[in-house]
Amino acid sequence: MTTTTKPRILTGDTPTGRLHLGHWVGSVERRVALQDEYDCYFLLANMHAFTTRFDKPQDIRQDTLEIVKDWLAAGIDPNRSTIVLQTEIPAIAELTWYFAMLLSFNDVMGNPTLVHELETKGLADKYSFGFPLYTVGQCADILAFRPELVPVGEDQEPHIEMCRKAARKFNQLYCDVSSRTEDADYVKAGGVFPIPKALLGRVKRLPGVGDGKQKMSKSLGNAIFLSDTPKDVQKKINKITTGRQSPTEPGDPTNILFQFVEAFILDEARVAELKDRYARGDNLGDGHVKQELAEAINALLEPMRTRRAEYEKSGGDDAIIDIIKAGVKKANATAEETLHLAKRAMKLDFGRRTLA
Repeated sequence: MTTTTKPRILTGDTPTGRLHLGHWVGSVERRVALQDEYDCYFLLANMHAFTTRFDKPQDIRQDTLEIVKDWLAAGIDPNRSTIVLQTEIPAIAELTWYFAMLLSFNDVMGNPTLVHELETKGLADKYSFGFPLYTVGQCADILAFRPELVPVGEDQEPHIEMCRKAARKFNQLYCDVSSRTEDADYVKAGGVFPIPKALLGRVKRLPGVGDGKQKMSKSLGNAIFLSDTPKDVQKKINKITTGRQSPTEPGDPTNILFQFVEAFILDEARVAELKDRYARGDNLGDGHVKQELAEAINALLEPMRTRRAEYEKSGGDDAIIDIIKAGVKKANATAEETLHLAKRAMKLDFGRRTLA
């Protein structure tokens, strides 16, 4: 069995395009900070990308490479963390099948995040069978690596709760763990799977630029990407609307503009000063606040731009693929061990496969 003295983390992203500031404050920032303290596995859910873009395999492939570039630019270190490509981990697909037997149809279709996605994406009754199945697949994504924590944004909490339910049911049914067992003690009581906990980012929901009614999203065209140029950042920040007409008009220091201020201007004293002047209408215009905000965001992104540029050079994609291959080798060792333990508990241990 693989051993480590560090508690384990698993989280990841579906390759639907480059990462934006909502991803940063929701999860990626936390991932970067936890690399030394935890045994980190970061998963590229490229199989899940086919649920809505099955007819665009080349786009999914390129987006997969772009997200790895974003991760490396943000500070994910492949020497300290394991980058996992979902489609290269066969144990995930097999575990998805087993968990699909443990979760009811209502468990899946009643998942609030799934219901919201069906509504916002206008899928109604047009979605494929694979679309709701991906929520079960997320349970396998996570539990294949037996993590203790899953850093996610607030909107992903229902997925983690369904994962916790699958882990409890498996351990109770196949490992004879009592249903009265505390979540933290399931492995100690003989279970295969720990009951993972969601670890939320410091900003639960970052609104998109504009009126702030929707969360930041590539598909809604309201995102500031980690790879945006300084000029693009300023241009997008300028799109934020507050309805305020004059720098001497008292403003609402909880509006969308100041949600960004609190997220990205890290000097607490300066934030307090800006909020106070804004609320009093002390000759502080939205334009001034936006300029200072854009400067803070660009200061955050500039080191990322520099690191990303190294992989934009000739041969950069080949280097990314090499990093993915190295991560897959380690990830398969862990996931195959998990699958062996699970199949042994299910009385399916008629042999143990090895992967080339």
